[in-house]
Amino acid sequence: MNEASGCACLSSEGPYSIFSFDGHSIRFRTPRALRRYLSIKEWDNGYLVVDAEYKGVDAPVEEYIDLVPILTNLYFDADRFLAPIKKVVVSYE
Repeated sequence: MNEASGCACLSSEGPYSIFSFDGHSIRFRTPRALRRYLSIKEWDNGYLVVDAEYKGVDAPVEEYIDLVPILTNLYFDADRFLAPIKKVVVSYE
C-alpha cells in the first residue's frame, strides 16, 4: 500500500475483508465462502465494484462494497478518510 500515491489495498482473510489505507486496517465481515478478491473493477469515493472468487462457484462473482456506512459506524469521518484515495488494489498477503 502506498498512501503517498493515494493507493489503498483490499484483501480477505477467513470471514473478513480488510481495507487498508493510511495506517488503518478496516475489517468487516464477508461470507465464509469468499476465497479471495480477484480484481478491482471500479473505485468511486468509497464504493467498490470487485470480482471475487467463491468456493463452489466456477466463474468470478461481481461484488459491490460500500465503505461509507462501515466507516461511519466506526466513527471515521468517511469523507476525510476517503478523499486522498485515488486507486484501490487487491492485496494477496
